[in-house]
Amino acid sequence: MTGTGKYWFRAKRYGWGWGLPLTWQGWLVLAVYVLSICLVAVCFEPHGHPFAFTGLVILVTLALSVVCWLKGEPPRWRWGKERE
Repeated sequence: MTGTGKYWFRAKRYGWGWGLPLTWQGWLVLAVYVLSICLVAVCFEPHGHPFAFTGLVILVTLALSVVCWLKGEPPRWRWGKERE
């Protein structure tokens, strides 16, 4: 959690992982991720540099996953609305 006690990313309602961001920090991280993927695609075209492109996309995606893991709700398998 952040210093304010809020998660940046909510857990998905169905399945495992995270959904859309909850805070501006989460939206900023997601925007940086999308821009990074675009930059990689421009600088290392998939047809011209397939290994560099794939490696960098994997690296950027792993970085996003680490941020989600550290700043998001704890992931677990979910089947929809929680039963009370």
